[in-house]
Amino acid sequence: MKILFMGTPDFARESLDSLYNAGFEICGVVTQPDRPSGRGMKLIPSSVKEYAMEKNLKIFQPEKITNNAEFKDEIKALQPDLVCVVSYGVILPKSFLNIPRLGCINVHPSMLPKYRGSAPIQWAILNGDKKTGVTIMYLNEKMDAGDIITQEEVLIGEDETTGELWNRLSSVGAKLLLETVQNIQNGNIKRTPQDENYTIAPLLNKEIAKIDWKTKNTIDIKNLVRGLNPIMGAYSYNNGKKIKFWKVQKISEEEYYKLFENYESLNYKDVDVGTVILSNEKVGLFIKTIDGVISVLEIQGENSKRMNIFDFLRGNRIKIGEKFE
Repeated sequence: MKILFMGTPDFARESLDSLYNAGFEICGVVTQPDRPSGRGMKLIPSSVKEYAMEKNLKIFQPEKITNNAEFKDEIKALQPDLVCVVSYGVILPKSFLNIPRLGCINVHPSMLPKYRGSAPIQWAILNGDKKTGVTIMYLNEKMDAGDIITQEEVLIGEDETTGELWNRLSSVGAKLLLETVQNIQNGNIKRTPQDENYTIAPLLNKEIAKIDWKTKNTIDIKNLVRGLNPIMGAYSYNNGKKIKFWKVQKISEEEYYKLFENYESLNYKDVDVGTVILSNEKVGLFIKTIDGVISVLEIQGENSKRMNIFDFLRGNRIKIGEKFE
């Protein structure tokens, strides 16, 4: 069976690797064009392209697919039996979907119909979900709306970040895709149409990253921090300087008052939200929230690097009573 693979980030690379190592004929790899990145804005190939180059696979990088007759003719000439799509980032037109005789299938990191869209892993963390999963489905002309072939549910750890869940679902997706392709080859699959009770997981914008101390409770802030780790980082301002939060933890009243006994601090019930109630390089940084206290575990100062809170406080002064806004 000849497979055309379409994907771009490292999440897709593991799926391509599983198909390649299983001995399937990868007749071509389609990935996004190289994009400028870094201070020098050098063109950087995608993770999938790097893998395809290592294995000497035929690579396609069209700027667009709709109304690109030349590209479609090149794909038709390959005569793929099946197209496997993993985080490619483009909705494929019907004229392309009709090329492979066995159709086009997709790896989507959620339990569809929940979280159709570009950022299902991030939104599962941001919303504090306890579980998510991976869906293998047939593609149609709508976004993530095709018939479901198979799914596997995955529990989300209480402290798990988007980056950590991304890596786990990448492995689950690669395994599930390989099993699905083998079942398609053997004619052993069934299709289940999705119902219309779906939710959307849109791309994240920069505005979401600012911590709103006035309306978000401790768990909301924790979910924001881990949901944006390592994508962009949640942030707040202290004395006009932008501070990014990479890891935080909710602490109980009992835990806080135990610290209160041994170190100079403020009674969190007597101050405004966002106020630093304890800052000490030996025990850490603690901030008042609308429903309690949050402990900052990993932080990044302006024009600095990420570091644990103890190293940060040894070189940076954050005073008790200061506010994050």
